[in-house]
This record gives sequence, C-alpha cells and structure tokens, in this order.
Amino acid sequence: MDAFFRFCLGGGDPQAPETRRRCGVLSGGVGIGLNLLLFLGKLLAGILTASIAITADAFNNLTDAASSIVTLVGFRLAGQEADEEHPFGHGRMEYLAGLAVSALILLVGVELAKSSVEKIVHPQPVDFSVLSAVILAVSVGVKLWMFWFNRGLSRAIQSAALAATAADSLSDAVATTTLLLGLLAGHFLDLPLDGWLGLAVALFILRAGWGAAKDTMDPLLGRPMDPELAADIDRIALGHEYILGIHDLVYHDYGPGRAMMSFHAEVPADGDFLEIHDVIDHIERELKAKHHIETSIHMDPVVRDGRTEALRTQVAELARDIDPVLTIHDFRITAGPIHTNILFDVVVPYGFRLSDGEVRAALTQKLKELSDRYFPVIQVDHSYVEGQKTP
Repeated sequence: MDAFFRFCLGGGDPQAPETRRRCGVLSGGVGIGLNLLLFLGKLLAGILTASIAITADAFNNLTDAASSIVTLVGFRLAGQEADEEHPFGHGRMEYLAGLAVSALILLVGVELAKSSVEKIVHPQPVDFSVLSAVILAVSVGVKLWMFWFNRGLSRAIQSAALAATAADSLSDAVATTTLLLGLLAGHFLDLPLDGWLGLAVALFILRAGWGAAKDTMDPLLGRPMDPELAADIDRIALGHEYILGIHDLVYHDYGPGRAMMSFHAEVPADGDFLEIHDVIDHIERELKAKHHIETSIHMDPVVRDGRTEALRTQVAELARDIDPVLTIHDFRITAGPIHTNILFDVVVPYGFRLSDGEVRAALTQKLKELSDRYFPVIQVDHSYVEGQKTP
C-alpha cells in the first residue's frame, strides 16, 4: 500500500498541483472500478433476496462510482494552470468536487429513507441466500479498505474532497454491515427488520453527507487561517531584522497550494527604509517558497521611544481590564499644544459580549480618566485567524 502513496507524492511537495492531481486521479480510478463491481454484486444479492435495503445499497455504490468520476474530473480541472479568465488558478475545483460528492451522498440518503419507510409501512418477506451474505461481507471489507486508502491520501495532501470520499466509504461499510446483520436476523430469528435497518442506514448516510458537505463548504465560503500556519508565519517574519511585530493578517484561499495573504509589519520609524524594503521582499519570497502563498506586506513605521512604549503598555493593560482577550497594535501618539492624539487598533473576537462601539467607548473613557488631554482615535479590528473567538 505504501507504493500507492509513494506514486502519488512522487517525493514532491504534497501541496503542488501536479501531486494533488495525481492523487485525485488515482483515487477516482480506484473508486470507479471497485464501486462498479460492488454495484453488480449487491444488485445480484438484492434480486436473490428481494430486499429493498440491499438493492438500494447497490445503487448507493453506483452513485459512489459517479462520485469517483466527479472526484477524478475535479482534480484534473483543479490541476490546470492559471489563465486569463482565472488568474488565481483552478484549485477551488477540488472543493467543488468534494461538494458534489457530498450532494450525491445526501441524495442517496434521502432516496434510501423514502424506500425504507415504504418497506416499514408495507413489509415484505426477505429471502435468505448464502451467496448474498457472502457478497455483503466482501463488500464490507472492500469499503473498509477504500476508507483507509482515501483517508491516507487525504491526510497526505490535506484534501477535503478525498476526506469526503473516505467518509462516504466508511458510511457505506457501516450501512452494509447493518444490512448483513438484518439479513441474518431475518433468516434465523424471523424478524422483519429490512425496512427499519434501511432507515437506520439512510440516517447514517445523511449524517456522513452533511459532515462532508460542511468540510467542503467552509473553504468555499471563506474560513479563518489555521492557527499553526499563522504561528509559523509570525515566526518567519519576526525572525528577520527590523520586524518588530505583525498584525492584520488576512488570508485568501483559492485552493490547495494557491493562496494569497497580506499583513502589516511594524518596523522602526528611524530605520533605513531601503534595507527594510529588502527584508520585506525576502520575507515574501520565503513565505511563497515554504507555504505557496503569494504575500503582500504593508510596512507600518512605529516610534519606540520611552514615552510611547510606556503609554502603549498602559493602554494594553486597560484593554485587558475590559477583557483579557482584547489586544492592541499599531500604537502611536501625536502630541499637540492642547491635546495628545492616541491612535491604535484593538482586536475584538467575533461574538464578543460587547459591540464594537461599546469597546471603543469603554477604552475612550479609561483613557480620559488617565488624562483629559488624551484624544483617543481607536480602530476596531477582527482577527482572520482561527481560534480568535470569545471563550
């Protein structure tokens, strides 16, 4: 089995479009062949036993074969290079393929539920066949292997589409196991379980389909950056001279291995801006080489004199007094003859107990209590990194 994974990865980068295309094509080809064989076997078993549940499970495998075709086509399309109409490439086709697979899973679940309810209302006897039992048992083994195979590929290249395919294979294995047990119970215990078992299988399939749909919809709708990736970006940037801090990190996902990102880098206001610009360029190239992210970095010059640093620390403490999750950045002051402008951004988690206006008003009041000469200019930000939520 390791040979399959070695063939896909080829010793290259798991996020490279060609690597992902190769893995998707392999998964799709294996899925088409095995699911067509399972469809024919279960269709025979359904005919021999007159079981609506087994027949429906056979067509479930036929739908799986169609899903594999969608996966194969999706990965081939996702591997195309950028063009004039799609300057960010076609990587999101992989997410669309996963969503299509999820839709097919949900459709099969609904149709199976309808057939099962009809069988419950109008029960019919199920004929036992040793050949049918053997076919179902072999089918369970094949589906478990397919689950392990697709899960391994999805983890190797971090693919939501292959994860959805793996979830579908596992749900099929559980469903077929339930049908096999029902066939045996109906024969040896004379229990009319065919309709009820079919309904249980349908509910399990619907649950798996919804979970797979959610996993593929999130990147299409726009999800926050992974905190581990954000931490590594922070480490890379802060590891360079002149970079005092970063904030306003925004990430746009155009498919695996195709992403854009921007953030603000705080740099010394009295530094050599030609040298700083060279450092910024180097960071952008390093992030692209390591994480395949096209990066645009905005330089924020900050003054780090004693007075500014002392007031910055004091304001950060005031924000934490309101709530420990609040942080500030982009802090600067401009002094005048009558008042002093205090300018900074405060990061507020989504779903915070206070509105943006209430946070701004609370900080303004606290600063006015320090000195009536202070004139706060506060910008409220929200983090685009996963995990920045209200506890």
